[in-house]
Amino acid sequence: MKLLVAAHVSELVAFEEDIPGFTRLLTGVGKIPAAYALTRALCEGDYDEIVVVGTAGAIDDDVEGGIYEIAGAIQHDVKGLDGTFGEHVSLPTRVDTGADGLVIATGDHFVDDAEAVRLIRSLGARLVDMESYALIWVAQQFDVPIRILRAVSDRAQDGATELWDVVVERCSHELRAKIGELYGV
Repeated sequence: MKLLVAAHVSELVAFEEDIPGFTRLLTGVGKIPAAYALTRALCEGDYDEIVVVGTAGAIDDDVEGGIYEIAGAIQHDVKGLDGTFGEHVSLPTRVDTGADGLVIATGDHFVDDAEAVRLIRSLGARLVDMESYALIWVAQQFDVPIRILRAVSDRAQDGATELWDVVVERCSHELRAKIGELYGV
């Protein structure tokens, strides 16, 4: 059985309630809700793969709209003891899925301004979201493979919050089509 994970109900509007071979998990938005919900699900069930779907902001001008697989995640809202941006006191700087794809920067706030994008881009990420780092880290603790598919919803610039509300349904339909293509369901 695979665990289909999304943070926000809007990201699942195109997904039927029952998809053969999948159990659904809605985590809530942000790193802590995502980590808690996935930990609880993995303690209660036996899954051979975690499949995450959702949206992301593009912070690289070369990243166009579409669906991207995530290879790894960093955190953009932490600093190490020495004040190094993007470093955590005790967690790894980067966690990886094992897939070919893009690096995403995760943080507990919606990125929607050019200065934040510039700083985050300097860490080597090409997308931003609010859950991927936590989900990958938890999956690693349970030794369960994880695949993360992100649909670009915005450019993480001024007005991105309002834009997300408008495009999330389109992103959900794109993600549902990709799941059908990848898993034959």
